[in-house]
Amino acid sequence: MSQITDITPQVKDKTRCNIYIDNRFACGLKLETVMSHRIKKGMAITPEQLGEIQLESEKREALDKALSYIASSMRSEKEIRDYLKKKGYLADVEDFVVEKMKSYGYIDDEAYGKLYASSLSKTKGKRMVEMKLRQKGLSEEDARAAIGTIENEGETAGKILEKYMRHKECNRENLYKAFKYLMGKGFSYETAKEAIAKWGADDEDL
Repeated sequence: MSQITDITPQVKDKTRCNIYIDNRFACGLKLETVMSHRIKKGMAITPEQLGEIQLESEKREALDKALSYIASSMRSEKEIRDYLKKKGYLADVEDFVVEKMKSYGYIDDEAYGKLYASSLSKTKGKRMVEMKLRQKGLSEEDARAAIGTIENEGETAGKILEKYMRHKECNRENLYKAFKYLMGKGFSYETAKEAIAKWGADDEDL
């Protein structure tokens, strides 16, 4: 059986301390974890037991950080996992946090997708919105469900086109550029074509 030979406060974080077993650094723990487990100098402990305590401590700490991360806005499961990876947490800790947040209702990719799609569809076409959702880590099913809630895409394209053409001459060259602009915003060929047609463009202009 090994023995805890020293417990020292960390210099950069006073809420944490370093644990030494048999005069060798073993790990860092939050002070509240040390107190709750009554860890003290001279205590007999195995490296496995200390590892379990450390894992439980990291789970609670990671959950707190993840909850703070979503405080300002909703996040997808992939965004939360990426955030935890950047913080250096192990896969077991990451899985624990994600499952716990799902049980609380804080992770819901379907709801997140619909909310994100509603916001982005004010300036982007369905094709672009779907691409962004997939980049956020949403499944094809959740992304398609979110896209299905977008209404009046043609009207949105018309408003964007009107703003683009403001102070521009309505000629063939500018209409072609406007068409490409709408396509770049993620609108489909047909939607962009219909929007341009209202400005007098025909197939030859495209």
